[in-house]
Amino acid sequence: MDLVRHIRDIPDFPKPGIVFKDITPLLGDAQAFAASIEQLARALKDVPHDTIVGIESRGFMFGAALALHSGKGFVPVRKPGKLPYRVVRQEYSLEYGTDTIEMHHDALAPGHSVVVIDDLIATGGTAAATCHLVEQLGARVAALGFLIALVVKAATPLPAAVSVWSVILGLAVSISIGLFFGIFPAQKASKLDPIVSLRYE
Repeated sequence: MDLVRHIRDIPDFPKPGIVFKDITPLLGDAQAFAASIEQLARALKDVPHDTIVGIESRGFMFGAALALHSGKGFVPVRKPGKLPYRVVRQEYSLEYGTDTIEMHHDALAPGHSVVVIDDLIATGGTAAATCHLVEQLGARVAALGFLIALVVKAATPLPAAVSVWSVILGLAVSISIGLFFGIFPAQKASKLDPIVSLRYE
């Protein structure tokens, strides 16, 4: 299934110069949504983990669905003031200023292994901050999974030992482009788009 055709480009949103990747057509198509979750699950099936962590807000959609598919629990990472109980927080840098994410202080047990899920990775700032948040609780990130990777190498370093997976690379369907940049496709699932493993160093 060609998942790319279910993703709509919205120019100049939320501000001029930004091309927003609208995933609502994919979410609205049961087969496309199921295919995206199946691909992530297939890529992560050999990664031992206890819990799925989803990043606000579109990471909730894919993270919760993947957790249900995999029989795992789900933990939300939220913006400040959205969680009702005691939290741990992580501040991270943006191009102009900073932002903060939070997680309940008892959401993960020390030694737990988690997979972090979001819809898209661009600079990697939020993903890296989430990894630090997980580590604050004594847990560890085994892998990160994304529907879309807009870049080959994240601007913000991610933990070296963590595997990073994306269903769609830069919305380009040519795997030969990915191979040129040092990205290696996992085993191709029948009747599904290939998923690629990214090496962020």
